Amino acid sequence: MSDNLKQIHLAAHFPGVNNTTVWSDPEAGSQIDFASFSHFARTAERAKFDFLFLAEGLRLREQGGAIYDLDVVGRPDTFGILAALAAVTERIGLAGTINSTFNEPYEVARQFASLDHLSAGRAAWNVVTSWDAFTGENFRRGGFLAEEDRYTRAEQFLRTSWELFDSWAEDEVLADAESGQFLRSADAGTFAHRDQHFDIAGRFNVPRSPQGRPVIFQAGDSDQGREFAAATADAIFSRHSAPEPGRAFYQDVKGRLARHGRERDDLLILPAATFVLGDTDAEAEERAHEVRRSQVSGQTAIKFLEHVWNRDLSGYDPDGPLPEIDPDTGEHTVTRGRASVRMVRDPLATAAEWRQRAKAEGLSIRELVIETSARQTFIGSPSTVARALNDSVQSEVSDGFILAPHLVPGGLDEFADTVVPLLQEQGVFRTEYEGTTLRDHLGLRTPKG
Repeated sequence: MSDNLKQIHLAAHFPGVNNTTVWSDPEAGSQIDFASFSHFARTAERAKFDFLFLAEGLRLREQGGAIYDLDVVGRPDTFGILAALAAVTERIGLAGTINSTFNEPYEVARQFASLDHLSAGRAAWNVVTSWDAFTGENFRRGGFLAEEDRYTRAEQFLRTSWELFDSWAEDEVLADAESGQFLRSADAGTFAHRDQHFDIAGRFNVPRSPQGRPVIFQAGDSDQGREFAAATADAIFSRHSAPEPGRAFYQDVKGRLARHGRERDDLLILPAATFVLGDTDAEAEERAHEVRRSQVSGQTAIKFLEHVWNRDLSGYDPDGPLPEIDPDTGEHTVTRGRASVRMVRDPLATAAEWRQRAKAEGLSIRELVIETSARQTFIGSPSTVARALNDSVQSEVSDGFILAPHLVPGGLDEFADTVVPLLQEQGVFRTEYEGTTLRDHLGLRTPKG
């Protein structure tokens, strides 16, 4: 590998419940069958990716009071999938999203410590929060947590989990048959924690795992979320993959590390990215256009618009102009369980901006939705995509990318077979795994117990 160029980190996101995934494509497979997960993981491992990533959904999405089934519906349990994948892979990291709002630290720490043992040190935890009472209805505490408290609970949840992980020393298990002594210390697993959200004490029952603690991911984008990541995370799953916003995000978050006593390499920035390949750039552009049309049907375009308008717009023609009526700015009741709705802070301003753009560029509703929601990050021949991806990393847009193909399970195969070898030839991506744990792959230190 080159000593002068940054090494690229690559991960594979098993696509889930959004319109990025074209489940209706004849080449698409099941989102549930383990064969899909194993194919996807084995492809990523064959390409020497750092890790496989799973998102989380805690309630079926609804729109207009009905299940939203234009996208994939349903998602199996994260720990079950990752544990099964640990048995059919050897090196690739296994990252899962687990919510800190509706779970408890003891249970989650026990599950991740177990996964780290089962995978011989390949576990990662994407720590997320939940804000809405709609999702909370699936849990015994409902929407009990005020939005302003969610990161406080998340940080206390994470620090409590760390105490549990660290309650076992690295050499705690002696297992001396001659003396009959199994543990080195009588205090193994002892913990006691009390703060605003948690008051627990006892003994943690999973010995220290190969990585000590799982690798910690965070995905928040607010000021509070960025600060939480700078203080606690090993990597950020960012949405800023384009050069200008990506570079600004990179500099902002890396600049926060020093005040938490951390160095710039202690936190990796890994944006989500999509791609479309072709034998030539022109062919890739043509395929990308076809993929966008598949991702955004006429029905999907209208439903997407309802996320902003907070109104029933089913009477509108997706191939016609945007509605002249303004969004309903009251309580959002049309779309339930979709986090992206919260990104529209000012619906009236968003509607005005979209109308102006649609008029200036002559876009229909569907065409506007494609332009605002379905643009692929990397489009081109393998050499074009390899060059663009490497340029992004070398110019500090990111430290790498978490790639989400539009097809399951074979959507990653072409990238693995054509783009990865070019990155390897350029000396910016590994040809073999050099370590055994995910922390080895990411260049992260193992916490001391």
